Amino acid sequence: MVLNARLDHRNPLVFDTHELGRRPGALQRLTRTVDAPKDFGIQGVIGVPQGAPVELDLRLESVMEGVLVTGTARAKAEGECVRCLEPLEQQLVADFQEMFSYPDADDRGRPVAEPADDAEEDEDRLFVEDGLIGLEPVLRDAVVLALPMQPVCQEDCPGLCSECGARLADDPDHHHDAVDIRWAALQGLAGSLGDGEKDEMSGAEPGVDEKQEK
Repeated sequence: MVLNARLDHRNPLVFDTHELGRRPGALQRLTRTVDAPKDFGIQGVIGVPQGAPVELDLRLESVMEGVLVTGTARAKAEGECVRCLEPLEQQLVADFQEMFSYPDADDRGRPVAEPADDAEEDEDRLFVEDGLIGLEPVLRDAVVLALPMQPVCQEDCPGLCSECGARLADDPDHHHDAVDIRWAALQGLAGSLGDGEKDEMSGAEPGVDEKQEK
C-alpha cells in the first residue's frame, strides 16, 4: 500500500480530521488562506507565483471508507501571452474533490486485518495518515487542469508581426509593402549595372548616336 509521505501538521496544506472522527456523515467546513507552494501551475507557461495567497473553501465529510474532501481554490495566476509575449494575469478558480482512504479499511469501510503491500489498485490513492490529510498534490493537479495551456492576453490578440516582431495590437495599421521575390532579383541586377554596361548589353557602341547626328 502506498501511503502519503510523512505529513507535517505545521504545513498549512495539511489538515487534521480528528474532529470528524470516523462517524459516517460527520461534516466539517473550513476556509483557509495559504501561500502557494513552488511550481504551482504549468511550468514556463502560467502559474500562481510562489508565496502568493491561495484562498481555500473546503468541505470535509466522513464516509465509511475515509474522508471525502470537496473544495475550491482561488488565486491570481501570472504568465505570458503565447501570441504577443506580453505579461498577463488571470483569476484562477479550481474545483476539486478527492477521497482520502483509511489505511486499515477496504473500499466498503470494513476493517482489514493487514493491508496488502504494493497493491496495484492503491498506487493512485491518497490516505488519512494519523488523522491528517495532505492537500498539496490534490490542489496542484486541480490548478494545472484549471489553467489554460495556451494563455492569451485577450481572445482576439493579433500577436506579433512575422517580419519585424512588432506588437500588432499597438499598431492596427502596421504592414510591410510586399515585394514579389521574382522581380526583386531583377531589380537588384538592374541597379548594379552602369551606363556603359547597359550600352554593351543593347549592342550599341558609345558615341554612335553622336556621329549619326553630325
